Amino acid sequence: MSLRERKKAETKRHISEVALGLFVERGFDQVTIAEVAQAADVAANTVYNYFKVKEDLVLPPVSRDRLAAIVRGRGPGQSAADAVLATLRDELRRRDRNLGLAEGFGRFLEMMRAAPTLSARLVTLAEQMVDDLAAVLAEEAGAGPGDPMPALVAEQLGWVHAHVLREIGRRTAEGQDPSAIAIATLERLDVIESLLGERVRTYGSRA
Repeated sequence: MSLRERKKAETKRHISEVALGLFVERGFDQVTIAEVAQAADVAANTVYNYFKVKEDLVLPPVSRDRLAAIVRGRGPGQSAADAVLATLRDELRRRDRNLGLAEGFGRFLEMMRAAPTLSARLVTLAEQMVDDLAAVLAEEAGAGPGDPMPALVAEQLGWVHAHVLREIGRRTAEGQDPSAIAIATLERLDVIESLLGERVRTYGSRA
């Protein structure tokens, strides 16, 4: 990136980090954009330049591309399911913060669950994630408009992804340690893979 692009990325990251700190401390609905701007030492218009709506500070729209990006980037011989499962396993083993495997995630989770608009955004993002993945699978397979396979495979892989996140959230709410959560979720992922049918596991295998 150019120097200008790096500065913009740093400003965006700074605003997001400040906002998340305020949201966790006081609650999402109790913090205004003006207060975020003041705490981040920027103008309110600057916040809106980077984040169109307040929910974007917590759940950016780019999140919807997650599964599609994983599948687009799969290696030779990998199917769509292989790529998603391998990515989830790698993130669990690394205790990836993006999965919520970090100290303090419990408070973040409480903040999310207490905000109706964030809960609604999560549902919308999950649906968009599946739709984007289905579009990638259909395009790569050259599927016709009446072919149900891309959408059905995408829905099953979307469920796998959502289940992993729900399991992490459930165990976090119970106060379990991130390392213990990662180990238990890895074991559950093995069971999930064994339940997937062969057509799902092999669909979209890259030559």
